[in-house]
Amino acid sequence: MPFRHPDRAANLQTRIEHEVRERLEEAIDFVCLEALVKARQASGGAAPVADSAADRAEYQAHVAAFLRLLSTELPASDGAAVKDGVAADAQLLARQVALARTMPDYWQRFEAVSARYLAEPPASGGQRRGLLARLFGRA
Repeated sequence: MPFRHPDRAANLQTRIEHEVRERLEEAIDFVCLEALVKARQASGGAAPVADSAADRAEYQAHVAAFLRLLSTELPASDGAAVKDGVAADAQLLARQVALARTMPDYWQRFEAVSARYLAEPPASGGQRRGLLARLFGRA
């Protein structure tokens, strides 16, 4: 697995952390996009469009919901409470990165949670900007 960390001088742990975070973000992105498409198909709606603010908001709501489900199903050992907001999503993602690095069966458990999330009907609720979109500067 090639290490793509921008700072090649960084120590190995930093580079591994970067790779695990990137892999986790890609996996979450895939699950949430799949959930968005399935929700649209189930409701008979149009396919999501990249330039649509409403579609981005719906995707971001899936990211937030999936991160919270992961934190419930694969809880971190620190037991600290997580509040709502940007910092909370970043904290939830950081916890999942730490679990992915230390839990031997993390990815198998991630896949099981993903499958359950995709099998469940979409939950209604407020939509807010998700972590991945904020990280990549999507409005």
